[in-house]
Amino acid sequence: MGLELELELESLVVVPFLIMFFIIYLFGYFILFRNWSPKIRPESASCLISLFHGTPAAILGSAAIIADQNRGFVAANTGFQKLVLDYSTAYFLMDLIHYLVFFRGDVLFIAHHLATLFVIVTCRHTVSHGAFSVIVLLVLAEVTSACQNAWTLAAARRSEDRFAAKVFDALSLPFYALYSVVRGFVGPYYMYRMIVFYAGGGADGLVPRWVWVSWVVVVVMAIGVSIMWISNLWLELYRKRTRKLDEKIR
Repeated sequence: MGLELELELESLVVVPFLIMFFIIYLFGYFILFRNWSPKIRPESASCLISLFHGTPAAILGSAAIIADQNRGFVAANTGFQKLVLDYSTAYFLMDLIHYLVFFRGDVLFIAHHLATLFVIVTCRHTVSHGAFSVIVLLVLAEVTSACQNAWTLAAARRSEDRFAAKVFDALSLPFYALYSVVRGFVGPYYMYRMIVFYAGGGADGLVPRWVWVSWVVVVVMAIGVSIMWISNLWLELYRKRTRKLDEKIR
């Protein structure tokens, strides 16, 4: 009875975080971005909660990993690591609600959020092991968050605001470069190490095969989509700069 009550109380930790992200979203939508075009206000409010999640999650996640002396792909989840997972669960739930309300047709992002929540929730509540694996991936995913959200906000306003257009142009190259290194090289390398460990039986008896296989499938697909997305942005940037160069020559 005591253990069941403890587990129930632990599962409720996500609620205060969810309320926090909801309040931040409302603040962005109704106050901070109230004078922005109705078409971009929902996306801007989503960027705001992403800003409050991404960098803090990367910092807290790194701290939770460093603080665990028994860290490893199959180590038991610590209390600190569970808190980080709860924090991220609340964010992805809030952003999922945002997409279901404003962008129901954006199947890719909805599927991404559902898959991410599956990974986090199974790690947090189903197996209680492997938070090290999941949080490292979370840190890698969110280390570019601040730059990406600033870039996204600038992109949304660049046609209406000259300063936003300048910020967009200034951020594009460094953001693309950082994102490419993290998602194109560091992430895949870490994923390779993770697959080798789990496929070699390192988690047998602690993390069921169906769980780690599903984690691998979700993350590999996410990395693949990220690489395609940034590749398209690089091509767009190349075409834009080539076009400007041609105009100067003429």
